[in-house]
Amino acid sequence: MYKIEYIDIEENEKYEEIISKTLEKCFEIENLPNDKLSVSIMLTNPENIRKLNNEYRGIDRATDVLSFPMFEKDEIEKILSENKWDYNDILGDMVISIEQVELQAKEYGHSFERELSYMVVHSFYHLMGYDHMEEQEKKEMRVKEEYVLNKMNILR
Repeated sequence: MYKIEYIDIEENEKYEEIISKTLEKCFEIENLPNDKLSVSIMLTNPENIRKLNNEYRGIDRATDVLSFPMFEKDEIEKILSENKWDYNDILGDMVISIEQVELQAKEYGHSFERELSYMVVHSFYHLMGYDHMEEQEKKEMRVKEEYVLNKMNILR
């Protein structure tokens, strides 16, 4: 279902527990087969995520999360409607800056668990083809994100 890689940060069991619980809930809510789909997660620092952001998006600054989906939204919708996942399909890759998660948790006044869970859910929906460039898309994505977090009883 997922693979976590640590790049220039120490491994941490707490991170893995939060990520696992969050992805399980996302897969459950979206009726995805977690035995056929996988997500790759890279946990790193601001320097590495900045390099990736610059390389893949042309934005030379650190960010909190990057998402690299393997499918377009319409492709996912078609596969879901036909229930035709291939064994070991890769939904996509997530890159999360743990340092930025810590800073944002403090900034927003909530727990590290809530902020990391939100980053995972946010990235998951990018992998599912959702975006927030247009206001309507943003609203649709936010509703889904909050629904997952509420189902996990992770509140602000």
